Parts: sequence; structure tokens; C-alpha cells
Amino acid sequence: MRHLRGNLATIVVTVLVLAVLGVVAGYVWWALAPATRYVLIDGVPHPADPESQSLIEADGWFAVVTGGFGLVSGIVGYVLSRTRPVEVLVGLAAGGLLAGYVAMLVGGRAEGEVQAAGPGGYTMTSSLGLTAYGVLFAWPLVATAVFWVVEFAVTYNQRRR
Repeated sequence: MRHLRGNLATIVVTVLVLAVLGVVAGYVWWALAPATRYVLIDGVPHPADPESQSLIEADGWFAVVTGGFGLVSGIVGYVLSRTRPVEVLVGLAAGGLLAGYVAMLVGGRAEGEVQAAGPGGYTMTSSLGLTAYGVLFAWPLVATAVFWVVEFAVTYNQRRR
């Protein structure tokens, strides 16, 4: 029973640490991603420039930021996982998914503001949001992949000796 508690504690601690890092990632994403401008016509928001790529850029920046955090957390997780590698790997997968979700929520909390009135309506800048929800998997995918790549490289060198 004590062994089971240790395994669960390792998973829970890993998930909680990554969830806190998700808050940091959300603020980094908010700082880097471009804001999308909308025109309010009769209270309904319409993109100010339908040709704008800012929605796609926001998704791309989210993938870059969470992928970078996944890279670092995968390496740190491997270094710290000498006694419980499977539990840390499970924590990286679950915690990375939670951290990505937290980053999406935190980055999307930035409120938009009305900037000016134009002939077509009021122009405003919106808060961030994701249009491609598949990028939520960037953090856990990169973290677990890096963990396995480092594990393979280390064990491969040990077998060659």
C-alpha cells in the first residue's frame, strides 16, 4: 500500500507542477500572440479584416509556447525520474494536457476593448482563443516524446558498452 501511495503522489505532484506552469504559459501566449480585431455591427462581432491570419497565428503561438514548455518539462521530468520513471511519464502526459487547458483559459482571459467608432460599427480587439483545439496536445505530446527520446539515447549508450 505504501508503494501505491508513492506512485500516486509522484503522478499528482507532476500534474500539479505542470498545471502551475500552465498559468505561466498562458501569460506568455497572451504576450506573444497577435490580437484579432473585430467590428461590432448591431452587437455582433465580425472580423475587421476577413483576410487576417491572426486567428491562425494565435493557434500557432499557442503550439510553440506549449511545445516549448513541453520540451523543458520532458527533459526536467526525465532528469528527476530516476526512481519512478513510469509515474513521471504518466504525470507528464496527464499534467501536460491539463497545463495546456489551463494555458488556454489564462491566455483567453485578457479582455478586449472598444477602440474607435467607424462607419461600419465599433472596432474592438478581442481576447485570445483557440480555433484549432488539436494544439492542446502539443505540451503532453512533446513532453512524453522528449522523455522517450532521452531514455532511448541513454539506454542505447549503456547497451553499447
